[in-house]
Amino acid sequence: MNSTNNSVDTHQRTDSAWIITVFAGVMAALHIWKLPSAIPVLQEQLHLSLIFSGVLLGVVQVAGMLGGLSMSLLAEIYSQRKIMILGLLLLVLGSALGSFSPNAAMLLGTRVIEGAGVIMCSVMGPGLVRAHAPLKRMNLAVGWWAAFMGIATFFGVLGTAIALRFISWQIWWLVLAALTVIPIILILKFVSGSASGGGANARVALRRIAVTAASGKIWVSGVIFGCYTVQWMAIVGFLPTVFREDGLSPILGGLFSAVVGGLNALGAIITGLLLQRGIAGKRLLLGSFVIMAVMAVLTFAIDYPKTLVLVQVLCVGLFSLCGAAVPATMTRLAVDLAPEGGSAPAAMGLMQQIFNIGNFTGPMLVAWLVVLTGGWSSTWWVSVFFGTLGLAMVLVLLPRNSPLNSIQHA
Repeated sequence: MNSTNNSVDTHQRTDSAWIITVFAGVMAALHIWKLPSAIPVLQEQLHLSLIFSGVLLGVVQVAGMLGGLSMSLLAEIYSQRKIMILGLLLLVLGSALGSFSPNAAMLLGTRVIEGAGVIMCSVMGPGLVRAHAPLKRMNLAVGWWAAFMGIATFFGVLGTAIALRFISWQIWWLVLAALTVIPIILILKFVSGSASGGGANARVALRRIAVTAASGKIWVSGVIFGCYTVQWMAIVGFLPTVFREDGLSPILGGLFSAVVGGLNALGAIITGLLLQRGIAGKRLLLGSFVIMAVMAVLTFAIDYPKTLVLVQVLCVGLFSLCGAAVPATMTRLAVDLAPEGGSAPAAMGLMQQIFNIGNFTGPMLVAWLVVLTGGWSSTWWVSVFFGTLGLAMVLVLLPRNSPLNSIQHA
């Protein structure tokens, strides 16, 4: 393990601290996943096109595309705990301002603010989990962290679908802003500040980040992560719209979409357990990309009648469940990939910066294909292409004799 990682006293490794960190990640990601079920309403009220809807889905990742390494620099200087709290505060601000958006342009701007908050939380989260989780539950804790996006997808998509039956989207944005204050209070009370890094001067921090950024393995890891996010974000993000066009009610479409997202969380937790039991990460990564590609074909290449919609839900559910092995495994490997003299937060920040390109471009790419081809049946093209690229990158990162193949325990 990297020598720059912070050691922690035994009493600081508490279950409450890492569970609260995961909760904070879920609350942050809810601001991404409040949008998919709201897209039909926003299209009607703000006159959004399908392609602009894809921009709204992806723009929250812009801060991640541009600022991953910047966030790691702040973490080296000010501590991961402080930066996560700042990220949550930005989410409160962005969601509150978004509720007053009179047009699509202002809503887009507030989504960028939310994106800055999301990237702060998602870059800081893994380090905080690893710093606070008891060693015997490290892989389980990391698996739960990798599940935060899937958990948020379930509650965000389903919660929004239900909420918008009773209140306006503006009120829902305000409610989520208020709820995001809760993890801030919990972090201040239960997550140790002394165990979350920080304290380096700017010159030392920049040197650590430069050493990390020079590592080819980190770049390849980011591409692997991006090959997952580009397809998962696009497909799951548009599921409520797909199901609505298939004739399902907003509540039923939201429920199916939420279950698909929840299966991703379940898959991440199962991956953590498999890693704990000694299953090599390389096998999980290769199997995940293959299954995602096959399930994407079965989901979109076949024109299912409404009576067989559950078959389509099953296929996209397996796509999401098995795909979770990629973020769970790569999150586990991220710190071990940081080179000697480098920075673990920088490794995660650079990976986030690369894979957020996938999060940003995925929805727009799929929306463009749908407009170009006249239907959702072309969506599987994206999954097969990036699945193949992901397989190739896994073989580059983890050749047969790589010592990383044997990393299963924290």
